[in-house]
Amino acid sequence: MCGVSVAPFHSSASGTDEFYSRNMAALFRCDMRLAQLIDECEPDGSVVVEPSRRGPATVSVALPGTDRRVYLHSRVDPESEARQFADHVKIDKALCLVVAGFGLGHHLKALAAKQTGDAFLVVTEPNLQLLRAAFETVDLTDLFVGRRCLILTHTDKGRIQSILEPNNTLMMLGTQFVSHAASERVGGEFHKRMRQVIADHITFCRMSLVTLVANSRITCRNIVNNLPTFLSTPPINVLRDRFKGMPGVVIAAGPSLHRQLDQLVSLKGRAVLIAVQTVFKTLLERGVSPDFVTSLDYHEMSRRFFEDLPALPQTHLVVEPKATWHVLDTYGGPISVLGNTFAGLCLGEKLAARDGLKAGATVAHLSFYLAVYMGCDPIVLVGQDLAYTNHVYYTPGVAMHGLWRPQLNRFCTMEMMEWERIARSRPILMKVKDLHGRDVYTDEQLFTYLQQFEGDFATVPGRVIDATEGGVRKAGTRVMPLREVMEEYCTAEIPPERFAYLRELRWHDPSRLEAGRKELASRMEEVDRMADTCRRMMAVLEELEGLLDRPAEFNRRIARVDALRLEVQAQERTYQLISSVAQQAELQRFSTDRRLKHAGAEGVELARGQLERDKQFVGAIIEGADVLKEILRGGLERLDEAARRAAT
Repeated sequence: MCGVSVAPFHSSASGTDEFYSRNMAALFRCDMRLAQLIDECEPDGSVVVEPSRRGPATVSVALPGTDRRVYLHSRVDPESEARQFADHVKIDKALCLVVAGFGLGHHLKALAAKQTGDAFLVVTEPNLQLLRAAFETVDLTDLFVGRRCLILTHTDKGRIQSILEPNNTLMMLGTQFVSHAASERVGGEFHKRMRQVIADHITFCRMSLVTLVANSRITCRNIVNNLPTFLSTPPINVLRDRFKGMPGVVIAAGPSLHRQLDQLVSLKGRAVLIAVQTVFKTLLERGVSPDFVTSLDYHEMSRRFFEDLPALPQTHLVVEPKATWHVLDTYGGPISVLGNTFAGLCLGEKLAARDGLKAGATVAHLSFYLAVYMGCDPIVLVGQDLAYTNHVYYTPGVAMHGLWRPQLNRFCTMEMMEWERIARSRPILMKVKDLHGRDVYTDEQLFTYLQQFEGDFATVPGRVIDATEGGVRKAGTRVMPLREVMEEYCTAEIPPERFAYLRELRWHDPSRLEAGRKELASRMEEVDRMADTCRRMMAVLEELEGLLDRPAEFNRRIARVDALRLEVQAQERTYQLISSVAQQAELQRFSTDRRLKHAGAEGVELARGQLERDKQFVGAIIEGADVLKEILRGGLERLDEAARRAAT
């Protein structure tokens, strides 16, 4: 056995083998990687399992740095102790309990017995030998049914994110941290670190969801208004692995960038330069013409980054279709609009077929994903502070400063505007370590961007170099000054034929606009049909509310709901389109459904809660259908205008 000494007690060897086999089979279905690690761990004698006075096993482990041992469960009656432990944990509305320490699992089984519905456990435990002992000693199979218990053994953020991701929504609806005192004595620093990592993960998920829900209608409107450009410009497919093995430099607008602008001039032609829209004009003014510029921001203000520019036939704009249509209407160079699920629902698979990139929180993420898609290696980050380096937000001279300039006077300086930009985030400011180990301020939003980046860095096949020379430290990157990067990786010229596609492709082809218009008109008719179905559904739901005290009539009438539900299911694409503009409705339904299951409601109480849930949801879908029709109507007008321009 692995690091486990077992004092004699009533369990037989065959019983131990049976427990281990069953537990490992259950874990294997949930986390194959962890099951393999437990099975392969080597013994060191640090874990001792022995019988308690009442019979069930207890366990002791060596206290790090001493010759003392700590018992993780009672030596008298560990199961009774576990029940008392669980009784003192007030679960309330928590759908996820994060427990520090696995022990032999007695306290986890007691906690799981109190959970209802979709509630689950996340357990932090670094000691694989202890896990092996638990799996050999106690029947834990019920813990792992339906992935109700997730075990985290390492502080690797990428690994943690991948394990927790399927349960992100449940964790956001309610997570509670539970401390197991004996386990804290043994691995206190680990558990403290894990609590912070998990809290950061929840913050990241919550920020992402809030952004998604808040911007859903603006996003859908932008996508529909961008369909004329989507249909008439080539996709990014020609860029897949086009610069494989060549250095790519992702240029963001962080405050450290001003120190490196002059160096970027000499990188042209020796590295693929990918700029975020925020710094585009600044680079052009300094004589740096990037090969690519990216845009994804939904706000109309983004057009200012592209206004009053000369023709730029050598700078390729790669844009998310959710970006404001003012950017695509303004830019005069080559454009490629990325593939998008909502655009595909609007146009159909054939017209919308094209490659996309992973959804990113910022233009810097989009630029990074573009570099990965093109095969760049290494990928070099510049201006990616993700912190308030030198107590400013932007690098000097960016286009945002131009937007602020009309407000400047002797009482309002650029420095004051920078400070106000930071001070507005005071409630969410936080301290992190910079590249040099010093404290630097960032905020929760920037920190969530860092979290996403670090998860991405862990999965990239090539090298990622942080040449920002400032800002927060980023896990998964090699830190190098830009000058050294240039000397080591950017010595050869990029072959000019790699950019020949800019001359070869037709950058404006209106031939598909009419087909796109027909598809969009069909979607309008389908939305009308769905709205009619939902109005009939609402009438039945309201009728059912008055029948809750008459079960026989209620049951007969509810058959009509089932028939209408089948009608909705037959209109799956239309339902997805409407749901895209009614994200809040989906979230509320999910939340209410989980709360009902968690509360254990039954009978009339459960039926009343479900009817209220369904009425709210159907009402939101009807309202969403009206909004979607107005969006589609605007899209048809823009397609007609694009066709008229093409004809002249």
